[in-house]
Amino acid sequence: MKLTKTLFLGSAASLMAASGAFAADLPVKAKAVEYVKICSLYGAGFYYIPGTDTCIKLGGYLRAEVAFNTNSNYGISNGAPAGAHNRLSNYYSMRARQDLNIDTRTATEYGVVRTYFDAVFTWTTGGYVGTGSGTGTTGYTATTAGTTTINSTDGGTSGGSLGVYYAFIQFAGFTMGKAVSQFDAPWTNYPGNNIDSLVGGSGTVTGVNQFTYTADFGQGITAAFSAEDATAYYQAGNLNLNGATAAGMVGGSYGSNAIGGSRSPNLVGMVRVDQAWGLFQASVAAHDNHVAYYGATETSGHPDDKWGWAVQLALSIKNIPTGAGDTINIQGVYTDGATRYNFQNLAGSSYQMYGSSGNAYQSVGFANAPDTVFVTGGSQETVKTWGFRGAYTHNWDPYWNTALYGAYAQAQFGTLAKTTLCGANGAGGVFGGLAGVTGCNPDFAIGQIGIITRWTPVKNLTFSGDFNWTRLDQKYSGTAVLSPAANTAKPTAVYELKDQDSFTLLLRAQRNW
Repeated sequence: MKLTKTLFLGSAASLMAASGAFAADLPVKAKAVEYVKICSLYGAGFYYIPGTDTCIKLGGYLRAEVAFNTNSNYGISNGAPAGAHNRLSNYYSMRARQDLNIDTRTATEYGVVRTYFDAVFTWTTGGYVGTGSGTGTTGYTATTAGTTTINSTDGGTSGGSLGVYYAFIQFAGFTMGKAVSQFDAPWTNYPGNNIDSLVGGSGTVTGVNQFTYTADFGQGITAAFSAEDATAYYQAGNLNLNGATAAGMVGGSYGSNAIGGSRSPNLVGMVRVDQAWGLFQASVAAHDNHVAYYGATETSGHPDDKWGWAVQLALSIKNIPTGAGDTINIQGVYTDGATRYNFQNLAGSSYQMYGSSGNAYQSVGFANAPDTVFVTGGSQETVKTWGFRGAYTHNWDPYWNTALYGAYAQAQFGTLAKTTLCGANGAGGVFGGLAGVTGCNPDFAIGQIGIITRWTPVKNLTFSGDFNWTRLDQKYSGTAVLSPAANTAKPTAVYELKDQDSFTLLLRAQRNW
């Protein structure tokens, strides 16, 4: 016992001596913790990145929503299978989305260097797609890019998609990267609505790659010149009409798409005046229509490039007499060979919609608005369009507001398209010569009216309901025996050629942070 006690005390003394030696090596005063500091240079929410002179702000939102009578949360009931209006069409489509954005600013001798990144994580209801196998079977497939088949065995139900909206650098007046087009109105697709698919103007709501210089003249006057990527948002199609068939036209395709490789970016100019009363903006754009070949090989030849163009005016009037914060936003656009500046990417320019009929199996309405058309051995002919969109937003009180909105767009074809598709007098060609067709004209118009009400019970939490009516005003009349595409599950039958309607309701809950 005595030996054990001696060993224990000796060990304790050794440990105490060692501890004293370690303590002697420590500095007298610990280094102060470098806390995150508020950066007040660029508005609320910015903080200095520790150890740097760069300020950063994190933001985003979480959104849950359901859209009724459509296969697309933000689109109308159009195309296949939504426009079929049968058992392949969704009665509802649901989506959950998390958005994350990162904004950094650094003051330099050349001005502020800014970077901005915005990405979304999304899960969306799938859509039925006909297999065309002749057995009547269909597969249930997620419609959002990047998702896996829902009924797969590899855990598809935990999938989803990642999208990059914006990723750009701003320095000394230059914007480089993926940002909203300089052609767009400040409200892009949303003069007062939530639904994405309004015609009547440009709308790159998820950004387009660009190299832009913006000059600030003071007094709220700015001007920009931009070279923007044409491939992702601005290709409505260059169609070889020799590939047109009656069955294809019913599906909204007027020929073989022959877009060539990228040659020139879209060239955009913009002037804007921002004042306390609102803003005014004028935009112009030039778009190069570059076609590949008439046929499958180089030896078949090709038409020469043809430049299209677009011009847009936008006006916003704020704090109108009807109430504090009330706003009117309106814009108008004209295009010639640059259709996507009117029938913007999320609205599309191809339509295929079915409905009821009193004197045929069913009715069908279809249309297509490419940038240009041509025939083998010939030159490109541009498609001309015009349109407008706008909204009036009224604030009932700090918690409720309502917006009435509308849009309209019209497409007009030239002599080549009308002669090829409908004959010289509208009674021949690919479609006009079918038995029962009494009127044939590829020109068409889209009209849209909607109402949205928003409730914000607490700051940054909003519930909304957006009801939209879209009408396809097409210029075909009569009846025809048609064989629609397999992915609509429509039989070969007599169809009445008729205008069509889409009604969509979008309900949303969104928390911004």
